[in-house]
Amino acid sequence: MPTPDLPFRVPRGGPGPVTAGVVALALAAGGIWLVHVGTDGRDGPPLPAPSATAAGIPAPSPGRSPVAAPPAHPPLPASPPTRIRIPAIKVDAPVIGLGLSASRQLNPPPMDQRNLAGWYRDGAAPGAAGNAITIGHADNRTGPAVFYRLGLLRPGDTVEVARKDRRTAVFTIDSVRVFPKKDFPDALVYGATERAELRVITCGGKFDRKTGYESNTVVFAHLTGVK
Repeated sequence: MPTPDLPFRVPRGGPGPVTAGVVALALAAGGIWLVHVGTDGRDGPPLPAPSATAAGIPAPSPGRSPVAAPPAHPPLPASPPTRIRIPAIKVDAPVIGLGLSASRQLNPPPMDQRNLAGWYRDGAAPGAAGNAITIGHADNRTGPAVFYRLGLLRPGDTVEVARKDRRTAVFTIDSVRVFPKKDFPDALVYGATERAELRVITCGGKFDRKTGYESNTVVFAHLTGVK
């Protein structure tokens, strides 16, 4: 049985936007499926390609025109998310709000629901100004879960978040990166921003049955449209 991932802890100042000083999220018991299928010590979920880890849209291939990053759309009023869709990896999942435990750790989505994402409800709402934090498991006891294929995304792919106000916030991916849990860059991932941005986070990297996943895969995206 793997040990839980590092806790996603909110500073003592009280709930509110996630700031530098928190550590990587708790997606407890991830990797159980990998234990059952015998992949201990091997690569876990797909990792981003080198072109997906650079900031912004990657350089074009020879003979192709440059691709400019879409401009940022003005932030929307806050409204809770209800569903997340990522067409490139066929994600279409409901979103639930996540609060804090008594130890001030973000409660992860239920492990028994493979197609479910969570949103830190005391932080920014997707589409509103700030970094909206969404998380989901890479796998559970029965197989790959909602964000298992997150590392296959590329700059320019889109993430759609349906909201309670019946608007759909459309985000364009700027980069997809993998960070070791022991060196998770809180300020880069959770730091303040005036525009509407989105972070989609799951476990990644190699898996060890004693220590769990060694890394987190993080999608960086910004609001570029509204439906």
